[in-house]
Amino acid sequence: MASKLQDIKGWSRSKKGQQTTLIIGFTVIPLLLLFVFTYLPFGEMVKFSFYRMKYLTPPESRQFVGFQNYIDVFKRDDCFSALKLSGFYVVGALFQLALALYLAVILSFKVRGGNFFKGLMFFPYLISGIAIGFIFKFFYTRGFVLDSVLQALGFSLEELPYWLKDRSVNNWSLVASSVWRYFGNNMVLFIGAIMSVDAELYEAAALDGANKWKQFIHIILPSIKTIVTLNVILSITGSLSAFEPPYVITGGTNGTGTYFVVMNELAHVTQKVGLASAMAVVLLLIIFAATILQKLFFKYIFRDADSDDESYAAKKSRKKNKKGTAV
Repeated sequence: MASKLQDIKGWSRSKKGQQTTLIIGFTVIPLLLLFVFTYLPFGEMVKFSFYRMKYLTPPESRQFVGFQNYIDVFKRDDCFSALKLSGFYVVGALFQLALALYLAVILSFKVRGGNFFKGLMFFPYLISGIAIGFIFKFFYTRGFVLDSVLQALGFSLEELPYWLKDRSVNNWSLVASSVWRYFGNNMVLFIGAIMSVDAELYEAAALDGANKWKQFIHIILPSIKTIVTLNVILSITGSLSAFEPPYVITGGTNGTGTYFVVMNELAHVTQKVGLASAMAVVLLLIIFAATILQKLFFKYIFRDADSDDESYAAKKSRKKNKKGTAV
């Protein structure tokens, strides 16, 4: 027994033993932390979704209600209306991505002051979401920044809506704050992907008479399809869980309470923990389904991307061969 312990101690001090110990440590500890702080709480949340309970309700006093909380998510006006509000943020996300891609294509090539504009448009992403909320709360306040600018352009204050109270515009006002914050980050990601495209592909396309639009469709877009898919998935799933703009700017009043705002109120104000947990599970399933559908959509959209890439690669090779022949 003593000899075995001695062998184990000697092995642990050896180079191979130390490497094995490090590998096990760096594998087990992160997995353990992930389980304790992610999967275990998630499992508890799923369990709570089948009960009617408060945070301090003892286990023996919890009322099991089965799938009633999930039914209530779609039957309650506040929950289902909040889920429909996500449509505003999805539209804003798509507009933001289109704007980011458009500016990325322009700034990827030599433009005077391009680096200045990149930094200027990326800067909002570095600001805290809470701080941005307070900025736009002041920006939209009646008679303040936005109204003052519009009055300087000739509009009358009486003609302007209450940007945060009028239900026909208040959700679009909140969406605009999200667009302003995130489009710079998406733009920088697009720029990085576009700049990795081989410049000789543009020359090969130009030889065939392709204009800028055709170069974008047949070279740039297929070449950055991975980052486009990733940005769309992250933007749409993020818009489904919008929280900071309505929570900070309006407090969820006047029909601006998004799904997360309502869920937060149910969980922490009215203490309906089971219903809030069911809302969280429903949102997770919706995000999962949306992600799968988006991946299938982009797989269909970019089905010809590989053949386009090969085509222009062949043209690039042909151009090189012509140069070699000329020499």
